[in-house]
Amino acid sequence: MAEREDGRPGLFDLTGRVTELVTRLVRTEIQSAKAEIGRKAKAAGIGIGFLAGAAVIGFFALGVLIAAAIAGLSGVVPGWLAALIVAGALLLAITVLVLVGLRLVKRGAPPLPSDTIDSLRQDVRVVKGTNA
Repeated sequence: MAEREDGRPGLFDLTGRVTELVTRLVRTEIQSAKAEIGRKAKAAGIGIGFLAGAAVIGFFALGVLIAAAIAGLSGVVPGWLAALIVAGALLLAITVLVLVGLRLVKRGAPPLPSDTIDSLRQDVRVVKGTNA
């Protein structure tokens, strides 16, 4: 790289440095986008797991409710009451799992790297000189 007589870098040297810096910036932004998408996908996956757990418990709760209806109609007094209490506990567990699962799925959706996009927009504003 050629320097001027006064020791300061020349135009070609500065242009090369800018190109290198822009390349490094783009690579860093791509890595940031990959990491952000990974975090969001992980949150969505965990949320889907909670929803699947709620579905399994819901399946068993339906069986318990059916058993409670049969026991209640047959006139057995303590049996149906016990089955309804178990079904109520299962429904409460389903509610908690669904709420937690939905919150985690929403956190991961949409799986766009919004933080990285905002950072890129800021970088473009800085390069253009319109940093507002």
